[in-house]
Amino acid sequence: MRFSVITLGCDKNTVDSERIVATLVGHGASYTPAADDAEVLLVNTCGFIDAAKQESIDTLLEAARLKDTGQLRVLVAVGCLVEQYRCELEQSLPEVDLFLGLKDLAELVPQLVMRGLLDGRVEKHPGSRLPTGGLRHISYLKISEGCDHKCAFCAIPMWRGRHRSFQPEALVREAQALEERGVVELNLVAQDLAHYGRDLGGGAGLHRLLERLLESTAIPWFRLLYIYSAGLRPSLVEMIGREDRVLPYIDMPIQHGSARMLERMRRPERPAQLRDKIAWLRSEIPGLTLRTTVVVGFPGEGEEDFEALLDFIGAIEFDHLGAFAYSPQSGTPGAEMPDRVPESVKMERLSLVNELQRSIVAGRNAVRIGSRFQVLVDRLAEPDGATAQLEARLRSQAYEIDGVTYVSDPGGKLGIGDLGVVTVTNADDADLWAVAEERVPPAARHAVVAADSAGLDLKTVWGR
Repeated sequence: MRFSVITLGCDKNTVDSERIVATLVGHGASYTPAADDAEVLLVNTCGFIDAAKQESIDTLLEAARLKDTGQLRVLVAVGCLVEQYRCELEQSLPEVDLFLGLKDLAELVPQLVMRGLLDGRVEKHPGSRLPTGGLRHISYLKISEGCDHKCAFCAIPMWRGRHRSFQPEALVREAQALEERGVVELNLVAQDLAHYGRDLGGGAGLHRLLERLLESTAIPWFRLLYIYSAGLRPSLVEMIGREDRVLPYIDMPIQHGSARMLERMRRPERPAQLRDKIAWLRSEIPGLTLRTTVVVGFPGEGEEDFEALLDFIGAIEFDHLGAFAYSPQSGTPGAEMPDRVPESVKMERLSLVNELQRSIVAGRNAVRIGSRFQVLVDRLAEPDGATAQLEARLRSQAYEIDGVTYVSDPGGKLGIGDLGVVTVTNADDADLWAVAEERVPPAARHAVVAADSAGLDLKTVWGR
């Protein structure tokens, strides 16, 4: 059986897709990156905001056309959108042959067996994950599933359930396997990294997990993506400030700068607490890069609330910021609240936030001109990358969510996946330009065997 996977949404979905690929390959299927060559096509959907929902539906409709123009026999929709709207999708998208929500993924193999596409036997053991494309030197380690927070705007706890930490031994094995495949940057992801280990007992926590990952691998870059400020502990902050391989980068969503709106959103901290927390982080972590996300247009957001948000952003000067217009999520408290903000007002406020943040980034980038930084080379630069040959990132730039650094390398010192040192020569309000100085030799690798022994069936993968 030839199959392919299209992944939409967040990096956590990418990990889920890689687990699906490993499971099907282990049952004798053959993965192809070309959707038009697949007999079975899986679309891993996203349902977080309206734009993501529409993209998922459009992708399914486009994929369905391959039944007429390609080899496609079975189209499968999985993931968050299906978990949220399965009944509605089944009625409105007859082109899709099988819908499986997040809680139903263990049924994927039996369903394909029933259709005569698999025989159900485990033929080989490829590990718990297989990459589906992208860059081999970057990967993601999902350390937990679900969420215990009760934010008024978010439906993720309803889709993915309560918080469940994965066992540290399994995560270490997974990281070792990723290192063997050439991973240089490993991004730790979860709905809230700070909650890791609270359900495991025995003093488990994120800093303990990081200690084990540092001891068991030689991966040079570990990055923390999405961690609630309320969960940051001194032990973790001290480690980030001390360990060079744990990047001084924290993705800490604040969502708003108005105390009234934070209360309506059911967020755990208020602006004064956030200011104190950020000041503490910057004092404890040299060279800290701070990223955040904010939501504009939540029900009841008035002009004073929005001005408070702009003032907060201007005062803190986040290194990176993602802004979103509020999108009601069915079943959440926010979806039932009165005082809706008109779409035109949301878009105007979103534009003002983005304009402010661009000016902040432009100022921060400008002071980097003339300085030397370490970079990770991701790919060859596009032709419009000025005279640069390579596209790379500083330690302060996360893949696909922050800006990039275009590197001119006339001496051919650097290759894709290499760490190097560059001197920044120019900047704008998003990206940097630099000249390559030298390549950083690979660190000595630990003599470890990547024995990834996680089970192949989806019940085992999702239930650990």
